[in-house]
Amino acid sequence: MGDKEKKSKKKSVTVFGYPLSIFFIVVNEFCERFSYYGMRAVLVLYFKYFLKWDDDFSTTIYHTFVALCYLTPIMGAIVADSWLGKFKTIIYLSIVYAVGQVIMAISAIHDITDRNKDGTPDDMALHVALSMVGLLLIALGTGGIKPCVAAFGGDQFSEEQEKQRSTFFSIFYLSINAGSLLSTIITPILRAQKCGIHTQQQCYPLAFGVPAALMVVALIVFIVGSGMYIKTPPTGNIMVKFFKCIFFGIKNRYRHRSSKFAKREHWMDWAEEKYDKLLIAQVKMVLKVLFLYIPLPMFWALFDQQGSRWTLQATTMDGNFGLMTIQPDQMQTVNPILILIMVPVVDIIIYPLISKCKLNFTPLKKMTVGMFLAALAFVAAALVQLQIDKTLPVFPASSEQQVKFINMGNELINIRAGNDSIQLKAFEGNQEYFTYKQPFNLQIESDPAEKITLPNGSRNTIVILRDVSKWRHIQFSDIVAKPEEGTNAIRFFNGFGSVLNITAGDQLYGNVVPSNMSIYVNVSQGTPEFTIKDNAGRECVFSRTFGFGSSYTFIIPPTFPFGENCGQSIEEVEDIKPNSIHMAWQIPQYFLMTSGEVVFSVTGLEFSYSQAPSNMKAVLQAGWLLTVAVGNIIVLIVAEAATLKDQWAEYILFAALLVLVCIIFAIMAYFYTYTDPAKVEALFGNLEPEEKKKKKSLEMIKEDMVENHDEKRRNSDSSSDEEEEEKGKQTHF
Repeated sequence: MGDKEKKSKKKSVTVFGYPLSIFFIVVNEFCERFSYYGMRAVLVLYFKYFLKWDDDFSTTIYHTFVALCYLTPIMGAIVADSWLGKFKTIIYLSIVYAVGQVIMAISAIHDITDRNKDGTPDDMALHVALSMVGLLLIALGTGGIKPCVAAFGGDQFSEEQEKQRSTFFSIFYLSINAGSLLSTIITPILRAQKCGIHTQQQCYPLAFGVPAALMVVALIVFIVGSGMYIKTPPTGNIMVKFFKCIFFGIKNRYRHRSSKFAKREHWMDWAEEKYDKLLIAQVKMVLKVLFLYIPLPMFWALFDQQGSRWTLQATTMDGNFGLMTIQPDQMQTVNPILILIMVPVVDIIIYPLISKCKLNFTPLKKMTVGMFLAALAFVAAALVQLQIDKTLPVFPASSEQQVKFINMGNELINIRAGNDSIQLKAFEGNQEYFTYKQPFNLQIESDPAEKITLPNGSRNTIVILRDVSKWRHIQFSDIVAKPEEGTNAIRFFNGFGSVLNITAGDQLYGNVVPSNMSIYVNVSQGTPEFTIKDNAGRECVFSRTFGFGSSYTFIIPPTFPFGENCGQSIEEVEDIKPNSIHMAWQIPQYFLMTSGEVVFSVTGLEFSYSQAPSNMKAVLQAGWLLTVAVGNIIVLIVAEAATLKDQWAEYILFAALLVLVCIIFAIMAYFYTYTDPAKVEALFGNLEPEEKKKKKSLEMIKEDMVENHDEKRRNSDSSSDEEEEEKGKQTHF
């Protein structure tokens, strides 16, 4: 009676017929999803450009994290239903979640260690340790509360508010997509900002800090609504009961394996000695669907690479869309945008048209089509990658060295390097690299040849200068990778006769002495402004327009004219070409993948719900989330085991694997028989519990009597044989 009074009292706090408490739950979910997807949007770039991991290792850690996020919901469901209840589980794990986000933000503060040079492993140790602890806590938090929040929201409605409950779930789903969309747009913008005390770098602390703040807000909002919630106490976890029933059935079947009557229609029928037939029938229905889930992880193996491989692919593309410039990690917003467009289009237009064509487009057929579309998306990604590869520079192999030359003399010179003959005008550099596999001879004009030895796997620039009586050269190391995150690596060679102070906007090159090369400075896409000053106070301000991912060496000649139009006398040597394949070419692969998601994921959830018993829908939900986790584990296995040199080949491999799995799933779907859980439950629910117990007892007694009878007969037969043998002996004697 007390519980009923409590519930009716809570129900009276309503707004437009809805419990006021759901406002706090929806806001909590929006902030939490913003926090999770915002952090995840920049995560793989954080691994690659901040922690300095390579593409493969960055992808491995990314998918390990995502897999953990989808493994922990099982733990959250068990804790909530068996021990703490949904409310306390959400509170405690949200605290863990928020702490993890804060630790991630702290781990990205580049000034907490001395990494002003190149970030050695010792410098990175603290960052890596904090990052791993933060990601582990986030995985525990987001996964643990995942199965609780939506169900807790549903608990706030009374039985007569079925319509309002249905609307709530639509609003709840909308808040998830809104949080995802906004965070995927905003956090890459925050990451692109410059921050730091001693050195200015990409602002990952801000990109992680804002999601951390949103998670704290989510926790506070949820706690504020505490007094309005209907809090259902834990009543025992059906998931635990589900596994216990299966375990007992297997154990009982194994125990009676030697019995003559060890045959039953289904192996789960061996659990009847302890569990009623209704529960066993429900377990059978769930197992039937879970068996169908076996091929599904392969879909998620491809789907979740949007945040890893596809984001890394975007870093080698041109993101200039005219009115706006898209960051590589912002391309992930295409997915939620397309979802918001395509879900109603598919439901309102596509499916009705298929129905009018008298085609039996069953849920399992829809899921098969979704898997095939995802495979096509990876074929499209492979085709894009092939075009990108044509534009990428050929970097030296581990046994090679690459060299280009700059002539700082005031006359045309002829150079012979190895077997290559090169002619350079005054204050000019060649635009292409020459490749050598061993030390080579360098001869300038008629001067004696000199043997040049360079590090293996390196790119180098050799600057040639004229002394009074002979030529000399200086060697400088060039970058051997595309500049970070689509920026442009720019440096200057000072051929002027005095020290020059050079800046690029607010970034300092510092003082560059004569006949020396400046450091590389990464400048963003656009038209940055450069300032060159000499000791006499003269100044040159000029600008250049850059795309994405290029590298240039700017040559300042000895007769550099300060003042107006000074930039025209600066010679440009292109070390790495800018990205020329536009990011818009990724849209077809995103479209195909999102189409597959709409047909596969939404249908799969509906199918699972329709085929699940009334009290085991959470079990199938946990099984569905488990397929996502396994899919991310598959990425780790394939990426590590395949070791393919070309990225396009890996895309084709994943597409081929999904097509194979798609065929297997189609065969399994063909033999699947749809069931109506309500009818099955009604059939087995007609027997009263006492009648069931009596029936089970009678069956057990009957089975024991049969086994005892068989045992007596075997003993009797054995005694008869011994008597006959004894008689035979007596007759013989």
